[in-house]
Amino acid sequence: MIIVPEREIADLMTREAAFDAVEKVFAAMAAGDAYNFPVVREAIGHEDALYGFKGGFDKAGLTLGLKAGGYWPNNLEKRDIINHQSTVFLFDPDTGKAKAMVGGNLLTALRTAAASSVSIKHLARKDAKVIGMVGAGHQATFQLRAALEQRQFEKVIGWNYHPEMLPNIEKVAKEAGVAFEAVELDGMTQADVIISITSSFNATLMADHVGAGCHVACMGTDTKGKQEVEAALLQKATVFTDEVAQSISIGEAQHAVGEGLITEGDVHQIGAVINGTHPGRTSDEEITLFDGTGVGLQDLAVAASVVELAVEQGRAIEVDF
Repeated sequence: MIIVPEREIADLMTREAAFDAVEKVFAAMAAGDAYNFPVVREAIGHEDALYGFKGGFDKAGLTLGLKAGGYWPNNLEKRDIINHQSTVFLFDPDTGKAKAMVGGNLLTALRTAAASSVSIKHLARKDAKVIGMVGAGHQATFQLRAALEQRQFEKVIGWNYHPEMLPNIEKVAKEAGVAFEAVELDGMTQADVIISITSSFNATLMADHVGAGCHVACMGTDTKGKQEVEAALLQKATVFTDEVAQSISIGEAQHAVGEGLITEGDVHQIGAVINGTHPGRTSDEEITLFDGTGVGLQDLAVAASVVELAVEQGRAIEVDF
């Protein structure tokens, strides 16, 4: 079995490689060549933690496995380690034997950012100039770096529940040579792309905060009851997701479907746009929304990619198991 420790991931996995892996697996899902297993996600009753498993099988890439981990909200304050903790396990689909164990923390951040970046590539207007960030935590910096590579953005606008965290994303904008401005939520109407990256259970971004022609990517943690955007926004938008079943059960679409504003049939796989079987955006006035629920196949795709790189570069640890 191959082990790739967390400490090796930063030198092995690039944003470009993560983007390529996620785009390919979304396409495979839409083509019926890859599927996710049911998600297990539970509050364990200790340290306020949410713990679970996401897995799946990509027949096209012959990737089988799962990611185990979750969210420990007290980690940063108590232990000075990040709140999201995870590990990816890969298995040989021919034999079932354990194939690899890969540190999943940075990979999760990279694949989540890659997912919204894929949605921007395929759904945002080509002339998008202003990107809005709702949320300014750890993951927001990954989101913004990846997003800025997809269009010639000229300005970043940001809002956060805790304004003192906005320098996190301001720094990323300045590093990219892009202007930054802190705004109130109603100022998001000037954005051509908005990324919402919060763990909110009450809608923050409202329908009237989003202007015509905007692309919205909802990328916060998904679980039963979570809600980053007003349900009415999904009614106004053409809605896309990584996996429909997750979107309507633990993602942003759960509320809009529950309120009868949209149906399951109104939620489309982004892989269909990648494959050319769905037109995606059809006008410059259309609002598009991507609900990134975070499927296990994303984790497996980036983990498989990093294992290949680790072996090629002689940085993998091999053990008998």
